[in-house]
Amino acid sequence: MPTIAITSLLALASLWAVAALYFDVRTPEFRISAVILYVVCVAGVFLTLHSFWLRNLVCFVPFLVVLIWWLRLKPSNDRPWQADVAQTAWAEMDGDLVTIHNYRNCDYRTAFDYSCSWSDKQVRLSEIRGIDLFVVYWGSPWIAHPIASFQIGDHDHVAFSIELRKEVSQHYSAIRGFFKNYTLIYTVAPESDLVRLRCNFRKGAHGQGEDVYLYRTTAGPDWSRLLFLAYIYRMNELRDHPAWYNAITSNCTTNIFTERAAADNFVRVPTAPLRKLLNKFDWRILLNGKGDKMEYQRGDLVTEGLAFEDLKRQAYVNPVARASQEPEGFSERIRQSRVGF
Repeated sequence: MPTIAITSLLALASLWAVAALYFDVRTPEFRISAVILYVVCVAGVFLTLHSFWLRNLVCFVPFLVVLIWWLRLKPSNDRPWQADVAQTAWAEMDGDLVTIHNYRNCDYRTAFDYSCSWSDKQVRLSEIRGIDLFVVYWGSPWIAHPIASFQIGDHDHVAFSIELRKEVSQHYSAIRGFFKNYTLIYTVAPESDLVRLRCNFRKGAHGQGEDVYLYRTTAGPDWSRLLFLAYIYRMNELRDHPAWYNAITSNCTTNIFTERAAADNFVRVPTAPLRKLLNKFDWRILLNGKGDKMEYQRGDLVTEGLAFEDLKRQAYVNPVARASQEPEGFSERIRQSRVGF
């Protein structure tokens, strides 16, 4: 039995090493050569060494070499990025005033035909009223993309979308998301950009827009300001210290729950509420398509007494979004007659 376990472990390690070489070697013409060299080394050991323990020990060496190389791969902000992620958002604080630089606003003609403008957006912390949560589905009901939107004053909203950052030559691949193909980016934009793109222009599994749901959270002004500052800190950190996107450990949902977001290098933020979130880890943080039900069960959504299925049914914004193509007034229209607004 131990021999079977060791052989299985080595097989999995070799499979991972082959995938890492294929996906993460930066020079395309070297990828296949690196994979072939690895496979030849492992096969050669198996054919020439007859001692089980020696054979497995030596076969483990190429894996360690690949692992050390892979762990030393460094992300960079200096790449030929696609137009919608060409700039990284960052912010400056002056007392109550936060100035967000590289605030994105894209004008979409289709999902891939658009022009983006980048500007400064000023937010006063004292005017942050609450947080709304968008949950976006494009295929499986088990996987979704959350977008946190902060209400500023009576009518303004600033949305944060944690995304993978693609180069000009790259496309989205779920498998590549497990390796070091994409870096992480915090996109800050109006809802008429981030949400309207997903409702009106991108295509989901049924050939229409991605399915978008809007919930009002129970977060009050104090907690909302805390989370806003946590986003700002992490956003600034990524500008100076880029990080890899990873489909499991560092994605659009897990980053919301990371303790690093509340570190006080940029601004002193109390960490206790974020620690509390971490202590409440739930499997639906990973299978985040069920995350809205998790938030419902935790009491984090305004429900007005509705059962979850009824709350989710009325939270569906696509019909209203598609009926109004213009970006002006988009945020107000999608909130009309919904629970919590």
